[in-house]
Amino acid sequence: MEDINLSGGINEATSWLINHQDLIIQYLVNTVAAILILILGLMAAKLISKGVRRVMSLRGIDVTVSDFLAAIVRYSIIAFTIIAVLGKLGVQTASVIAVIGAAGLAVGLALQGSLSNFAAGVLLVAFRPIRAGEYVILGAVEGTVVQVQIFSTTLRTADDKIIVIPNGKIIADNVINTSREPNRRTQIMVGVAYNADIDEVKKVLGEVIAADNRIQHDKGVTIRLHEMAPSSLNFVVRVWTANGDAWEVYWDLMENFKRTLDKHNISIPYPQMDVYLHQNQAMARSKMGD
Repeated sequence: MEDINLSGGINEATSWLINHQDLIIQYLVNTVAAILILILGLMAAKLISKGVRRVMSLRGIDVTVSDFLAAIVRYSIIAFTIIAVLGKLGVQTASVIAVIGAAGLAVGLALQGSLSNFAAGVLLVAFRPIRAGEYVILGAVEGTVVQVQIFSTTLRTADDKIIVIPNGKIIADNVINTSREPNRRTQIMVGVAYNADIDEVKKVLGEVIAADNRIQHDKGVTIRLHEMAPSSLNFVVRVWTANGDAWEVYWDLMENFKRTLDKHNISIPYPQMDVYLHQNQAMARSKMGD
């Protein structure tokens, strides 16, 4: 009896395979085709994104823009590849797209902050207020831009710390770019004693500035009395330099100002306060009577 049942089952399976062999072959072909589409799609996404990045690099386009657009191209190709694979497997892509759209709406409502960061990343790439390699001040932090990504921007500080800032915060706050322009004005405040001669101080400071060939003298030099502070006369010094020389010029001028002022016996005062004691006459007499 068991042999008869087993034989009957085999015969039924064989008959089903014979009757549906076209359908089975079609499914196998579609499965193999879907796997090939997936493999080729992933390879194409990788190669095309690299090609986009390379072409933009050869055309001199900023690395920030090239990386951003290459990432968008790659993920777009991957998304289309997945839809094509599902369609090849017999899945109704229209319904899949509708489900993805509904899910995207739900996810978008749940991840409003991330979407705002994405939108801000698009604006940063489109208008490029900051670029890779530039030194910028973003709110309370500053550093060299390493990379502008889809959702965040990475900075490297002067002491080699990595700061990751959401793009939404960058767009919502002030962006100070200190590297974009080739030249930069340096300002120094110099305080001297009240008994110093104004003309002599301006002459001494001018001699120090004239000796520094990194200063762009043709753009003008400012040396003026800026403030009569409680303990000092404060002179403002403004000079123009190449952007890369700004800090070195600032430090060298500060040191040379101090040396030259000391050489000419022009003192740099420290905060002072005069205290006067007034004694009541009646108290003085009572003390004398005692």
